[in-house]
Amino acid sequence: MRPISALIVFLCLAAPARGQEPLSAIDWLQEPFPATVVQPRNPQTGPPVAEEVETPAVTVVPMGETRPDAVGLLPGSTTGLPSDLWQAGREGSVVAALERLDGSPLPAMQALYYTLLLAEADPPADAGPDASFLKARIAALRRFGAVNPALALLDRAGPARPALFDPWLDLALLDGEEGRPCRVLAARPRLSDSYAKRVYCTARAGEWATAAVIYDSAVALDLLSDRQADLLAQFLDPETVGRSPGLAPPQEVTPLLFRLYEAAGSPLPTGNLPRAFAVADLRPTAGWKVRLDAAERLARTGALPANRLLGLYTEREPPASGGVWERAAAVQALDKALSKNDAETVARVLPGAWADMRRQNLATPFAEIFGTRLARIALEGPARAAAFRAALLSPEYEAAIAAFVPQTRAERFLAGLARGTPPAQAARTPLEKAITAAFAASGPAPAQAPLLEAGKLGQAILAAGHQIDTAAPGQVARIRAGLQTLLAVGLEDTARRAALQLLILPART
Repeated sequence: MRPISALIVFLCLAAPARGQEPLSAIDWLQEPFPATVVQPRNPQTGPPVAEEVETPAVTVVPMGETRPDAVGLLPGSTTGLPSDLWQAGREGSVVAALERLDGSPLPAMQALYYTLLLAEADPPADAGPDASFLKARIAALRRFGAVNPALALLDRAGPARPALFDPWLDLALLDGEEGRPCRVLAARPRLSDSYAKRVYCTARAGEWATAAVIYDSAVALDLLSDRQADLLAQFLDPETVGRSPGLAPPQEVTPLLFRLYEAAGSPLPTGNLPRAFAVADLRPTAGWKVRLDAAERLARTGALPANRLLGLYTEREPPASGGVWERAAAVQALDKALSKNDAETVARVLPGAWADMRRQNLATPFAEIFGTRLARIALEGPARAAAFRAALLSPEYEAAIAAFVPQTRAERFLAGLARGTPPAQAARTPLEKAITAAFAASGPAPAQAPLLEAGKLGQAILAAGHQIDTAAPGQVARIRAGLQTLLAVGLEDTARRAALQLLILPART
């Protein structure tokens, strides 16, 4: 491999293309929230937490500036959660609980997790200066594919510091907006210990000669892996791209490697990569099917708003049938039929579309798009049954079902549950009986009671969610316990939605 420093003169003469100034994460906050969060029905009437929970005295650490661990995007007036949500817990225990969050939780729990992760709240009292609590929240958001909220959270915290810079650059690389962090790193190289990132960012900032010198030094000191060295060489010297042998994808793909493969003309498919990489496929330069596949993957965890999924489904005429094209065609047909109040077309299209969306774990975003609208149209048979269940999964589920008269025992139970009073006489299955018992209970489950007594509200909520999300088929006692604790701390809307989803969505395995 020839020394990159030999290209200094050429690179200095070449005028680097400067892209448009990247959208600030704070600018992004002016847009509709790109993740489904819990919205209290009436926050003025009181927070959705148990008033009897007492937080024990904790040590207050003096601060000369705002601690990054305490930042959030959702104020307490929006979430209804207290500012001492995490303060009584030990940082290590809270971080471990965040790391245990299920990667594909029940949609109701997913919305609750986003709320907890993005809430403004004081960190654990023993939190150190390395922002471990904030980094654990960022890591959880990344696992869910919620890259933009994670970037906005970092922007609020001030990411140009050693503890936060690497997560900031990684997320920006996934979002394709690495220009700003790269300029910061080029000016302050000690923010990252990664020489590969230093080389890449120094070049991205237009300092090609400096990047070449850093590269040669890193290679001489064996500070780069062979793969990093080869890809960075191609990035710094585009003339070598066509002559360099193709590099097989690595077992572990980092955001930087992902971008370097792309720059070398060998972009990696994101289907088998962690969910956050799907964000890269939403760019306008990607093909429609690639964007649709990515949008569906992100919508499953609420990281992509349902309305944006609708916009992609209806962008153009599907060129083929089957798979995602079938879903796009069905969504387009339903959207047009509902706009025209065409009950005949809705009755023909809805049953198949609903069944397909349930199989693909997209029933909840589908219900967010169509649930309320379906409740306004008269249907019969399978179409009516599908519309009833879609209405129950919609954000306005309690109001939407007013248009339906339950026709079966199961529908009577679902309707009662949507109103917060599941009828015990209609409960037949073990799951229905467990749900009824949870709603009839008067306090938290024994497993979470000690956490609440110690004032560890955030950990108690995470523990209840973990019980629900990890309950195997037949483990209804875990579901009862989790719902019981959610109800005890005032999260009734989440408990109702979770119970409805457990009954309507395909069984979790």
